[in-house]
Amino acid sequence: MVMIPENLSEKAKYDLVLVDKAIKGDQKAYAELMDRYRDAIYYMLLKMVNNKSDAEDLTLEAFGKAFKNIHQYTPNYAFSTWLFKIASNNCIDFIRKRKANLISIDQGPEDAEGNSMSPSSIIPASTPDPEENLIKEQNIRLIQEVVSKLKPRYRKLIELRYFKEYSYEEIAEELDLPLGTVKAQLFRARELLSNILSNLPPHHK
Repeated sequence: MVMIPENLSEKAKYDLVLVDKAIKGDQKAYAELMDRYRDAIYYMLLKMVNNKSDAEDLTLEAFGKAFKNIHQYTPNYAFSTWLFKIASNNCIDFIRKRKANLISIDQGPEDAEGNSMSPSSIIPASTPDPEENLIKEQNIRLIQEVVSKLKPRYRKLIELRYFKEYSYEEIAEELDLPLGTVKAQLFRARELLSNILSNLPPHHK
């Protein structure tokens, strides 16, 4: 049982009780922690990225990272402080990577007139790179192969979200599930998918 500092609020003290249960494998404790902070984390991230879909994904990632490392949390400060820091840092990394990707894609060398020569301006959109298409097709086949290894309910979630590009609300309606359940199960599906991909033999990657 964790020692609960007296200076914490009643809410923070109850969080510590849930954290202790979660560390011991209580799945309901994980779910309750997520229910207590999901909306607050989401709205903080939405202000940072100004995109609902990105904010939803980043919210799930934040909880995923927090739950994965929950044994490292120490009750010197509130669990919510630790969780919000993880969410904020993860979002900052996401924004930084997104900017780097945009720069690498959109900013190419300049021509003699000083105009930017981005890849999209050098290669017409109607002329796809055969090698690029082949790589893309191979990656899609690999993902489909890995997805097929998941349990049916997780496989369906991945297919709807990432292959058919359904919103969380559309998935909830399609599967007749509560929105919170869809988000929680989709996080678990993504975690399983990531684990399978990371353990594939080298020739499959």
